[in-house]
Amino acid sequence: MAEPEIAAQIDTQEELRAHYGEVNYRARLKQLPKLEKHSKRFISLSPFFVLSTASSRGTDASPRGDAPGFVKILDDRTLAIPDRPGNNRVDSFSNILENPSVGLLFLVPGINETLRVNGRARVTTDPAVLAGHAFQGKLPRSVMLVEVEEVFLHCAKALMRSKLWDPSRHVERKDFPSMGECLAEQIGGSLDPRKVEEEVFEGYRNNLY
Repeated sequence: MAEPEIAAQIDTQEELRAHYGEVNYRARLKQLPKLEKHSKRFISLSPFFVLSTASSRGTDASPRGDAPGFVKILDDRTLAIPDRPGNNRVDSFSNILENPSVGLLFLVPGINETLRVNGRARVTTDPAVLAGHAFQGKLPRSVMLVEVEEVFLHCAKALMRSKLWDPSRHVERKDFPSMGECLAEQIGGSLDPRKVEEEVFEGYRNNLY
């Protein structure tokens, strides 16, 4: 399907600001240079955030989740986040090595507001740091340290429009193919969807930590 012809496009910062107008005064003033009691509380309640990174290769957004409190607040300007076993793509960390600027979007189930944290990240494998994030006797692969540069609450409109936490809007799992079925079709070849599905769930059962 061909893209429609674009009759108008915003190309400059001046055009963008002229189109949208001035920043709401609350939106301008709410941006803080460090964590305070409300942002710390929000992070402590959050079991999930999205990590945004970028490099010369492009951009990436990666989901990160664990029990609430898995993101440790070391001080007003530093977060420590364990990296649990995965598929070893390490897209985010690869980007951070080139460009340490990161964005984190925290969500708390049942709360429509979100929390945005921007800063600079580095990755450590220091044994003493890893030990502070052990779970069920297992150490994380590494720990990402984020130096906070700005933090602010984001209004609830996006989650209100999407009704993200409304159980009546939840999609039945049967209405979308399984991970194994998707991978078997996407990768192609002679992959058996059932075998791929078994391998995926084996990872879920035995390699979360």
